[in-house]
Parts: sequence; C-alpha cells; structure tokens
Amino acid sequence: MSARKIAGRCVVIPQQDIDTDQIIPARYLTGLDRRGLSDGLFAALRAEVDCPLNDPQRRDAEILVAGRNFGCGSSREHAVWALVEWGFRAVVAPSIGDIFKANALQNGLLAVEVPDAFWTALVPRLGARTAELCIDLERQCVEGPGGLQCAFEIDPFARRCLLEGVDELGYLLARLPRVAAFEGGAR
Repeated sequence: MSARKIAGRCVVIPQQDIDTDQIIPARYLTGLDRRGLSDGLFAALRAEVDCPLNDPQRRDAEILVAGRNFGCGSSREHAVWALVEWGFRAVVAPSIGDIFKANALQNGLLAVEVPDAFWTALVPRLGARTAELCIDLERQCVEGPGGLQCAFEIDPFARRCLLEGVDELGYLLARLPRVAAFEGGAR
C-alpha cells in the first residue's frame, strides 16, 4: 500500500477483544497461499443478518473501525491477510494486539490506535452509511465527521515503508545499489 491518505466509508465492528480466530477461524486455514482467506473473514459475525460487512453499500469500505483490544490472541498472520484480501487498508481501534499490529504493518495494513475519548465520540458519527473517515498517514492524523480529529503514533520505519508502498524486504532491495557501492568502496 502506498498512500498518503486513506479516505472513504468504513465498517464499524465495535465489539471488544476480537481475537484472530474470530477474524479468520482456523477451519479456513487449509490452503497454501493467501488467496481465498477473505471467504472466512469474520465468518461467525457475517452469519448474522445485521452484520455491517453484509451491507452492499459498505462492501467497498477500506477502513475497519473496531473495538478495544482488536486482533488479540494468536499470532495468526492469516487474519491480516484476510482483511487485506477483503479490501481493508486500515484498522482503527482504541487498542490493537501487539503481534497483530506488527503483522498488519508488515503486510501493508495500517493499524491505528486512537484514544478512548476519540473512539467514543467517533463511532456514533459513523452510523450513517455515508459517513466517511480520513486517515492521513503523512500527517499522522485521523479525521472523522463533524471536524472530529486526533493524531496517532506509528513506528517511523513502518510509516516510511507504508508511504513508499514496500515491505521490509522491498525497502532493502531498493537500496541494493547503495549497499553495493558502499561494499565496493570499503575494499
């Protein structure tokens, strides 16, 4: 993902403590690659009629607004892969599991933690299907309806990779000529 801003409609799943098994149940982890994982994304939740992920007007949402302690549980990287394959480019929550957050940032999914007060004010404003959210990665700011906004922190290296649209390996490979020049001059 190379983006200075991610803006648009979002899906709100306000439940707390959503773990990686709820994001992608183990029964969907039978393949050898990342394709098809979105079929199992939030399988139990999507079985409910009123699940916001089932709303056709929100199907193109790129931002997931989730409850506290999102992505807790196992270190299942498949949870991030399923979210990305679904089309999400960012997750916004009051807190995000450390391992999930690291996996997200390494796989191009922006994981943004916001203060409880901001989240509490934001969620009711996102109830309308047309409500939008903007995440400005360059300025490290989340902007919601009605002028609501807050700053967020992100690891500087992860931010740089996201802005450049590369993962850690891509970052290193892009610098191979400089490494080779350095090695050549050191001999």
